[in-house]
Order: sequence, then C-alpha cells, then structure tokens
Amino acid sequence: MMLRHLHIENIAVVKSADIDFSSGLSVLTGETGAGKSVIIDSVKLLTGKKVSRDLIRTGEDFAYCEAVFDGVDGELETFFSELGVECDEGEMLISVKLGADGKTLPKINGRTVTKTTLRDVSARLISIHGQKDSDILVDEKSYIDLLDSYALCHAERQEYSELYGEMRRYKKMLDLLMSDDAALSRERDMLVFQIKDIDSARLRIGEEQMLTDELKKLENAEKINKQVKLSYKILKGAENGGVVSLLGRAAASLSQISSVVDGAGELSEKLLDMSYEVDDMAEQVYSYADDLDGDPTERLDKIQARLEEINKLKKRYGESVEKILEFRAEAQARLDEIETSDEKCDEYRAKINQISERARAVARRLTQMRATAASDASEKVEEVLEYLDMPSVKFEIRVMEAPDFTPSGCDTVAFTVATNPGEPKKPMAEIASGGELSRIMLALRSVLNQKDNVGCSIYDEVDTGISGKTSRKIGLKLSQIAADGQVICVTHSAQIATLADTHLLISKTEKEGRAFTTVRRLDADERVEEAARILGGINVTEAQKQAARDMLSEKK
Repeated sequence: MMLRHLHIENIAVVKSADIDFSSGLSVLTGETGAGKSVIIDSVKLLTGKKVSRDLIRTGEDFAYCEAVFDGVDGELETFFSELGVECDEGEMLISVKLGADGKTLPKINGRTVTKTTLRDVSARLISIHGQKDSDILVDEKSYIDLLDSYALCHAERQEYSELYGEMRRYKKMLDLLMSDDAALSRERDMLVFQIKDIDSARLRIGEEQMLTDELKKLENAEKINKQVKLSYKILKGAENGGVVSLLGRAAASLSQISSVVDGAGELSEKLLDMSYEVDDMAEQVYSYADDLDGDPTERLDKIQARLEEINKLKKRYGESVEKILEFRAEAQARLDEIETSDEKCDEYRAKINQISERARAVARRLTQMRATAASDASEKVEEVLEYLDMPSVKFEIRVMEAPDFTPSGCDTVAFTVATNPGEPKKPMAEIASGGELSRIMLALRSVLNQKDNVGCSIYDEVDTGISGKTSRKIGLKLSQIAADGQVICVTHSAQIATLADTHLLISKTEKEGRAFTTVRRLDADERVEEAARILGGINVTEAQKQAARDMLSEKK
C-alpha cells in the first residue's frame, strides 16, 4: 500500500500543486521558506488532525487537499469495510476541504464521513514523524502509549478502559453516599421537613383552578344576583308572563287553527318545545345564584387563605401544584436513598470489588504484554542506535507496578538511557541532547513501524542537529524502512537526499506580487545540482558537484 498522488489547493504559499509519489524512499528538498512544511501540513489535514484556518491561502475562501492510495487489500480492506468504507479496486481517495469558518468536510471515495472515521482510516494508511515528535520522548505520559502501540494490546486497553470507567462511576456514587455525616443528617432533616410541609397541605390536582373560579364568582356575587334575577324574570318570572308563558300562549293559539291552516299544527308543536327548553334555561339561570345566598365573606376568607397557602408552597417547591407534588416525590426518593445508604454502600462496594477483580485480571495481561514488548523493543532500539553512531548507548524501557489503578492499567512506563559508557541509565529528559533525541525517535519509529503496518511513513527533518556521517546512516536506515513500506522524507541533508529512489524539489517563485510554490521531480543531472547546492550553499563548486555524484553512485 502506498500514497500515489497528492493534490493541494489554496494552502499557504501553494496555489495548486500535484505530486506523484513512487514506492521506496522519496525525499523533498528546497530552500528555507520554499514551502516544505506546507506539504506536511497538507497531509496532516488528511489525517484528521486539528489545523488552523490560517492555513488557507490569503484571499481564498477554502483550502483543499486530496490523496490517492493504492494497493489497499487483504486485512486492511476488511478493516475499512467494517468501518463502512469500501475500496475501489484497491484504491482509496481521501479528501478534506477546510472552510473559512474553520470547519472541515472530509470525504472518502467521494462519500462524506465523520472526523472519527477519517482518523481511523488515515491512521492505517499514513504516519507522520516530525521534529516535534522528539518532544514525546521527554513526556513521560506518552511512554505507555508508545509501548502499547508496539505491544499491539489495543483490545486489552479498550477492555480495561471500559472497566476502569465503570469502577470510577461506582466509586463516585459511593463517595456521595459516604460524604460528611453531618451534611447527610442536615439533608435528611430538610427532606423530612419539606415532605411534611407539602403533605400537611393535602394538595389535590385541579384544586387551585376550582378555588380561583369560585373566588371570582363570590367577588362578583352582587352583580351575578342582579343579572340572574333579571334574566329569570324575563324568561319566566314576570307578573304578566315571561318568555316561557308567551311561547305557551302562542303555541295554544296556533293549535286552534291547525285544522284550517296547513303547518300551523307543526309550528305550534315547535313553539311548545321551545317553551319547555326556555323553561329549562330559566331554571339553569336561577341555579347560578344558589351558592350566593347570604353573606359570602366567610367563604371568601377561606378560599383566599387556601390560595395563599398554595402560593407559599409554589414559591418553595414549584410553579404549580403538579410541580410541588413532583418535588415531593423526588424528596421522598432521596430520603429513602439516604435512609438505606448503608445498604447502598454495601451494594456499591460489592460492585467495585467485582469490577476491580475483572480490571486487575485485564491489567495483569497488559503488564505481561508490556514486559515482553519492552524487552524486545529495548534490544532492537539499541541495535538501531548503535548503527546510528551511538554505539555506547544503553536504552531500556522499564515497566513498573503502579500504586493503584490508572486510566491505562496498573503500570508505569519509563524510557531510560545512558549515552556514555559507565553511566547509569537515567530518565530520557535528563540525559539526551537534541540530536540524540532525534536518533532515538528514529530508532523507536523504525522499530514501531514493524508493528504499525502503516503503508506510508513521512519523516519531517529528522536529520536536524546531526552531522553528515550520521545523516548518511539515517538515510540508510530510512532506505531500509522503505524496503518494507513507502517512506517520504523532508530533509536538508545531501547525505539523505542522495540515497532516495525519488527526489522532489520544492521551489518558490513570485508572480504579480504573490508567492507560488511548485513541486517537481528531478532527473539525474538535476539531482546532482540540488545535492551540490545543499552541500555548498550559495556558490556551488565543481568539487561539491563531484561529491554529490559520488554519493549518488554509492546509492546505485
């Protein structure tokens, strides 16, 4: 599997660039500021890493990068298929568009995917190792992750992580129950008071609305009585007959002519029916005043007192009777929990012990895998370091027991090194120089790559701070790594560049006041010129060109 083609658009000084890569070792060189870092930043965009919108070329609305990988088959193709990503005859196209708002749009084979899927896929296709990677070696927190990537214990780490999270959750619940006894006592007393306060009111759903309606009626008793009497009098109670009486008389009159006038009988019956209906209405109107006899003051006082009682409870516990009763139910549940806290504590302790046993069993497997991997990796790293002109170095990955469960297991991991004979091994941060850290990182990566199974590895200026002889050996090591997988290296070293199978030159030009970066593959003569430039700087001599030819001949 390899990266075959890279397209970059509107990224920093690059307006548009297309780069074809080959198998083996490819190097990218160019003068400082030509845009070599832009290539790395573009690939980082494809790996799902967070990038700044400042990456977008000035004056443009977006940045875009896409890469074509081929040779994706076997287990890798199956892995991608399980993620919901299908290959096209062994090919995979990954693209990411970065908008002016800082948001990215990742796609795989033309289909939009999540950032998580992008990261999962790209992690199996490409790895980037730069100068800042050496900082990992002085960050003790990263050691256990580096070792685990070599030990291939991802499944065990995931299983342990889930158990650790569950164990933490139960411990938190237990801590809450076992908090300060005085605080729990105060909370219990408060809950008892609140429940009694609500219960004493004997609240009923709908009661408040009924009382409000009755209050309004009592407050308007005089008006209601007056209008009810008037309405009743009109309908039924007048001395000369109300509506009911008049309808009855009309019905009787029409009944007298029903035998001689067609329809008079039917109309008489309708009027009679209406008189009955109006009579019922009159009685209903009269009933409106049933509750208003006598002085309403006493009933008004009772209703107002009851509503005031409900309003006080609303201010304390909720905006309605329903909310107050919900509060009461929650308070009762919490009170029950507190009163049964001893039982709950025992239950949580049992859960924690049960989960701890399972977690410790997984942690023991992790420890065994780490110890085996640490021994194997330490030996191989020492071999690589000896080759990279650090023959006296002693490197050891130590796996030690942690005092308690940690998020990554029951171990702590230390990277120790002694760079000179007779010196004891000490923590990496206390011993190694910048150049030594670069070589140790390269040694680690070359060893880890045997397990990563990543098809394309990119190394960004790993030769920084290293002399020519050692740079040559780094180049040879990169060539060895490239024999089993594609390697792309950004370098300032002629010793490394002349060992490449493919040499790409990054150059910057100016047009209409704007900078433009281009990338092109060098032929044999151009490789001599570029290697000589790196060796000699501004004024390239024939001796430097000959030195470049000699180094290129060594490659052959």
